[in-house]
Amino acid sequence: MRPQKVLDKDIVANLVDVFRSKGYDGASLSDLAEKTGLKKASLYHRFPDGKQGMAVAVMNHLGKRAEEKVFSSLRDKSISPVQRLTNGLDNIRFIYTGGKDACILRAFSLGSGLELFGKQIESGMIEWVEAFKSLGKALGLSDTLAQQYAIKTLLEIQGSLVVSKGLNDLSIFEQTLKDIELRYLNK
Repeated sequence: MRPQKVLDKDIVANLVDVFRSKGYDGASLSDLAEKTGLKKASLYHRFPDGKQGMAVAVMNHLGKRAEEKVFSSLRDKSISPVQRLTNGLDNIRFIYTGGKDACILRAFSLGSGLELFGKQIESGMIEWVEAFKSLGKALGLSDTLAQQYAIKTLLEIQGSLVVSKGLNDLSIFEQTLKDIELRYLNK
């Protein structure tokens, strides 16, 4: 068997780029093949469920990345809650490249993507909320207030990614993360 010319991790990274920029409905097989450097037949060989299978692979990949970078940081009981917050926000900066990258949950929640991936999108958002809720409780917030902060945080992160892109101003994303930090620390 000959070695693969294109590694699976590289394929998924390129698929992420296409889905982030075009959404699920806007991403054509031609776009996906061109970005990965594979022919359509090779993509189907690796992803027998076609574009939907590619999207699931992308969500799984980014979900694991969010778990490793953000959620585990926010839940890490071996360090202080303040350091958990700092690490979590730094990792959010990292996974969204300082606000340059759109969230895949947003990209897949438009058009038919919501019908196809509604459960995965909901599950991903619940993970975000639960991780920030855990942090809020560790910082001394009541269960109710921790939940409110967590939802507000998710809204602000997602909204700032959209607005930063729309206004071509990454400082909006950065200021949002600073505001989130201040809210949690000044409770």
